[in-house]
Order: sequence, then C-alpha cells, then structure tokens
Amino acid sequence: MTYSQLRAFHCVATYGGFSKAAEKTQHSQPVLSGHVKQLEEFYDNLLFKREKKRISLTSAGKELFILTKQFFEVEEQINNHLSKSSASVSGKIRIVADSAIHIIKILKSFRKNYPDVIIDLTIGNSKEVTTSIRNYDAEIGVIGSPVEGPDLQTLTLETSKIKAIASKKFFNKIPKSLSFQDLEQLPLVFRENGSHTRETLIAEALKQKKQLVPVIEVTGREGLHELVANGLGIGFVSQAEIGQDPRLAHIDIDAGHTEMTETLMYLTARKEVPVIRAFLKAAENL
Repeated sequence: MTYSQLRAFHCVATYGGFSKAAEKTQHSQPVLSGHVKQLEEFYDNLLFKREKKRISLTSAGKELFILTKQFFEVEEQINNHLSKSSASVSGKIRIVADSAIHIIKILKSFRKNYPDVIIDLTIGNSKEVTTSIRNYDAEIGVIGSPVEGPDLQTLTLETSKIKAIASKKFFNKIPKSLSFQDLEQLPLVFRENGSHTRETLIAEALKQKKQLVPVIEVTGREGLHELVANGLGIGFVSQAEIGQDPRLAHIDIDAGHTEMTETLMYLTARKEVPVIRAFLKAAENL
C-alpha cells in the first residue's frame, strides 16, 4: 500500500467517480484507476462496484473511506502545525442539526469572529446527525437528546418541553393540556423514525401503558407543520421550535418527562481541528 494509492482511492470516493476525481485533482483518469486497481489487487478486496459508467463503494470501500477521511484530516492538521498556521481558522465547517433554531446565536457569534469560514448547514433527525458525525461527514452535530460514547464530546445547549401542536380549527375549544390518554384517542402526525421527539413521546407513553400510534408519518419538520396546520392531526415539536405560524395552537402535554435537551456534539478524535475549536469557543462564550 502506498500513499498515492490511498490518495487516489480517497479522491475517487469523495468525488463519486474516476473522471470527476481526475478533473478535480489534475491527475489523469488512467493514473487514478491504476492506483485504485493496485490497492484492490494487493489486498484482494474490491473497493468499488463498477457498473457501466457508474461506480459505488462496496461495504469494504465504505469502511476504508471513513478511515481515509480521518487519515487525510490528520495530515492537514500536521501541515497546519508545521507551517505554524494552526491558529488561523478558514475553509468550511459542516454542521448537521435537528433544527437551525437552536444554534442561531452561536452562528451569529461565529460569523462575527470568523467571517471567512463558509458554513454548510444541513437539517436531519437525531439518527442522521449522529451518523454524519461518526462518518466524518460533518464537524458539528446538534440533536435533541444527550448522547453517549467514548468517541464523542458534547456540550449541553438548552432544555425545552415538548409541545403538542394543532390547527386552531381542529378543536371546538382548544384544550390547555393533553394527557397520553387524550392523545391515544386522537389522530397523530409523527416525524420519521430516528426523530428523538417521536422516540421520547412513545417511551413516556409506554411507561403509563399507553400506546401512541400515528395516522401519518412525515419526513421533516416543515412537512409536519403543514399537515398539522391543515387539520390532519396532532403534531409534536420542542417549545424552542414552535415558530410563529398563526394557524397553529400550542398545547401542553400533561404527562411524563416530555423534554428535549439540545446537545452539541463532535468527535473526540477531532477536538483539535481549528474550525471545531473555534465553533466551541463561540458556543461556550454565549
């Protein structure tokens, strides 16, 4: 195994193809293809599935890609250290969050201090956030639940109650609160599997021997808001995410420990990455 072979594999995996990788790296396609082929043959392990003009990573290739992300990130850190520029913060920071609302203040502070850094923000559920962090596809994650694991570092941001939301036209008289017994009899709109709001509600209901079953499952918070606002059922969001939609009524849930703890997370192995340190500093100073 050589550095060139690993670099060739990493570039092809990053850009999704040999021709695109050749274009981005200024290397010829035959050179990249040759390096990858040598790597596969030496270890007798197929890293890419080749189907006509398209390629995709095999399971072994996916695992190696996670490792090469780590490898070349460490290489960049070493370069920064040796060039005495590790104190500078530049480039891009990738953030995956279950909602942007929880990090608005941090983003404003970070942008003020590091205006040259590009912020790439993606919204996903708790499972998607954690997976992105562990796969080196993002530097910072924000989810509505505490996370555990020796590979992760966390910072608690805030805690807020889970609220039921309904169209103002759904009830003849909007109730002040709803119990799990009430919710068991109502049409419920849940986020997709992997949503911590959903998981928390179901778990708390089961403690009271109540079963919450959705009539509609929807991917994304925006979709949930629209379905609920149009009277298709009762939805659930954390209090911090309620927003200003005049069509919606917000109702307390009178049952159990229905709270969300928003947590900022990053990989322990990446704690010295300059852009991660800078973002943490912005969060801790608020």
